[in-house]
Amino acid sequence: MTSHTPADPLPLTSSRAGALNGRIRVPGDKSMSHRALMFGAIAIGETTIRGLLEAEDVINTAKAMTALGADATRGPDGVWRVQGVGVAGLRSPAQPLDFGNSGTGVRLAMGLMATTPLTATCVGDASLSKRPMGRVTVPLSQFGTQFETAEGNRLPLTLKGARNPVPVTYTLPVASAQVKSAVLLAGLNTPGKTTVIEPTPTRDHTERMLKGFGAKIAVEKKADGNHITIEGQHELKAQDLDVPGDPSSAAFPMVAALITPGSDIVIENIMLNPTRTGLIDTLVEMGGNITIENRRLAGGEEVGDLHVKHSQLKGITVPAARAPSMIDEYPVLSVAASFANGVTRMEGLEELRVKESDRLAAVEAGLHANGVTTRSGHDWLEVDGGGARGGGTVVTHMDHRIAMSFLVMGLASAEATKVDDSRFIATSFPDFTGLMNGMGARLKPAA
Repeated sequence: MTSHTPADPLPLTSSRAGALNGRIRVPGDKSMSHRALMFGAIAIGETTIRGLLEAEDVINTAKAMTALGADATRGPDGVWRVQGVGVAGLRSPAQPLDFGNSGTGVRLAMGLMATTPLTATCVGDASLSKRPMGRVTVPLSQFGTQFETAEGNRLPLTLKGARNPVPVTYTLPVASAQVKSAVLLAGLNTPGKTTVIEPTPTRDHTERMLKGFGAKIAVEKKADGNHITIEGQHELKAQDLDVPGDPSSAAFPMVAALITPGSDIVIENIMLNPTRTGLIDTLVEMGGNITIENRRLAGGEEVGDLHVKHSQLKGITVPAARAPSMIDEYPVLSVAASFANGVTRMEGLEELRVKESDRLAAVEAGLHANGVTTRSGHDWLEVDGGGARGGGTVVTHMDHRIAMSFLVMGLASAEATKVDDSRFIATSFPDFTGLMNGMGARLKPAA
């Protein structure tokens, strides 16, 4: 299994646009798409998935589930169908599992495989191979899983699943939905009760979706945080799922409309899980004209349409407690902050140091290249507003969110903004350029 990202860089430029207008739909939620494929793979029966994000990261997860014995295929009707093999039914793959650029894909899959007696090697692209896996291998080893990793607990990694797994209780040292999910998934094929204690709440898609699949899972709020307990060795039942739009993908057209004069757009069918709406809350606090219309429930998740109009934003302090609900959105928030009046300070950003790139450093470098003044520490960033000059080239470090964020900046900058490589946008938002240009943006290949 190999990634389909082309070898040559694909630079793009973004230049000042007129007003953005239209009703759009962004791709299906990435977090839910990964989980739908994985949980379908270990359920009994056929799970159907509509609205799956058909981006490289998720396609790599589908290929991995097929290699592990669960057939995940896309029908001519656009619906994905997963033939599940049961909680204990995964088998050793014949080839290494290639997760491309996806930390979510590889870390959740490690949990899925950890308590089944199989052997699998996990690999990824150059960016994923730099990311630390110790935060997952440490708790999974407590079940009895064995790992051989590259230096620094990095990929490539070979996993030997525990033959006689033992349940664990694990307190998260950092707020991470990926680590929490990996431990809970390992608990599915472990006798007894496995508990994760999270001092700071994180995305709860795993808990919600596992409950929908019939898992015996309970969440109890205690003084030291949420205690999430899963009872192992109960079969899951196949489901019919409809994946709503990804709020992390919606962030880009949303900020683009806020900073581009005259803009008025509607982003339809967005998931509004309260653990994912930190950016919306922050932008509204900054003065953003964002209203939620047509609220409804779908697949256990609240969804709605975002109506966004151009607004004059003001600088605020974004508290560290909000970071887990918007950790992927800080790059594009930093772009919004550069067009606000005053200073925006963002705290609790240490997790950005170990994303697809050192996102905090990459964001700051991109802002500097386009005439924006910043200050930063290990876990905080201050951005001076007043508008971005533009005219700079942004080094994306193979990071899709850095690329999209600075392409948004160029729509309102005095001069065009260039990103050095846009190939990796396909990992989460394959038609980003087409969708943005369809609303009136000006994104085009660099000369």
